Amino acid sequence: MKFKKPTLSFWQILNMNVGFFGIQYSFGLQQSAVTPIYDFLGASPDQIPILHLAGPVTGLLVQPIIGALSDKTWSPKFGRRKPYFLIGAILCSLTLFAFPFSSSLWMAAGLLWILDVGNNTAMEPYRALIADNLEEKQQPLGFQMQSFFTGLGQVLANLSLFIFPLIFIGTTGSLPTWVYASFFLGAVCSIATILWSIKKTKEIPPTKEELIKLKEKRSVLEPLIEIFSAIKDMPKVMWQLALVYLFQWYALFCYWQNSSKSVALSVWNATPDNKELYSEAVSWTGLVNGWYNVVTFLVAFALVGFAKKYSPKKVHAFCLIIAAIGFLAFPHIENKNLLFFAITGFGIGWASMMGIPYLMVVSDIPKERYGVYMGIINMMIVIPMIIQTVSFGYILKNFLGNDPRNAITFAGVLLVLSAIFTLFIKSKNQVKQ
Repeated sequence: MKFKKPTLSFWQILNMNVGFFGIQYSFGLQQSAVTPIYDFLGASPDQIPILHLAGPVTGLLVQPIIGALSDKTWSPKFGRRKPYFLIGAILCSLTLFAFPFSSSLWMAAGLLWILDVGNNTAMEPYRALIADNLEEKQQPLGFQMQSFFTGLGQVLANLSLFIFPLIFIGTTGSLPTWVYASFFLGAVCSIATILWSIKKTKEIPPTKEELIKLKEKRSVLEPLIEIFSAIKDMPKVMWQLALVYLFQWYALFCYWQNSSKSVALSVWNATPDNKELYSEAVSWTGLVNGWYNVVTFLVAFALVGFAKKYSPKKVHAFCLIIAAIGFLAFPHIENKNLLFFAITGFGIGWASMMGIPYLMVVSDIPKERYGVYMGIINMMIVIPMIIQTVSFGYILKNFLGNDPRNAITFAGVLLVLSAIFTLFIKSKNQVKQ
């Protein structure tokens, strides 16, 4: 007899995902605050890309291993997935508390690697928890609830970087005092929200047959063996998603690396050499990027209904096109206020990217491998980022005239290609009403 998962209330699903807010607050600080900290500690521009390799590389190495381990874990007291995001949250909190005390560039870089290990340890077991605990018709709400908290967490992280410099003035040690306030708040959010979700959420225990398999002796190399085995057996739909992600995530790294410089040129006609005008452009870009995260948490739940009505792949393709239109318009806008309209498209696309693709593949994944396959999906995210990091400098210099505005246009074209490939995805998932 097939086990039927219990139907959860909206608030039970919300409580299950509150911890995702803390994880994404931490990621928001990484996206917006780490580069300025590197600058404060004396990093040269050519050092910045390699210093940011921590995120993609740790994601590539950590998430699939943690996912495979969580598939093979069960504790009647602690559960299957919860121990991993608790360990990840503790590691994040300790690192966020330590980060502002960085006295050198390489101390900050080392702490970023540890912070990324903590975030990645928490991330994929959290994705797998949704697949574990929710029946098929509730999975859209579960994954989009994570999209909602992604937007909310990153918005508040960006707001802290805008508000705290107005409150906490001056310098403490090697860094401005506002850095301490922002990172200390992130440390509290990271552990507090995870503890809330752990307390409010019960995991579904394994069946007797699953328990027998879990108790079998395993080699220390089994997580790696399981990853390679899972890749060999990977459903066709995941290979199709990998192609979509290649263009999608390459495009996003192009945007994140070049948005401030594009705005500086299109609105202020300034380069980084003009520090005053460039700083103004960077500050304004922070507000623009904060806005797209506002859009993300405002539209996340609406996408659930559209996914049920029109299918996840059609919704995701449409959202990618909307994001692409925004990127294509972005570098040509000379009025700084109109940038908010262009980036709204990316906010809609970002809401879809954080949840809808999982709906396209989850029905094709065997439930005993949810963890490892969620980790492999993350590999599909970070590999394009690594490829972009090592290849885009050449493309920008030799084909795009070293103009960051052309980089944003290039990102828009890649999102169009990503949308086209999305429409070719074939999965078992027909989201139930």
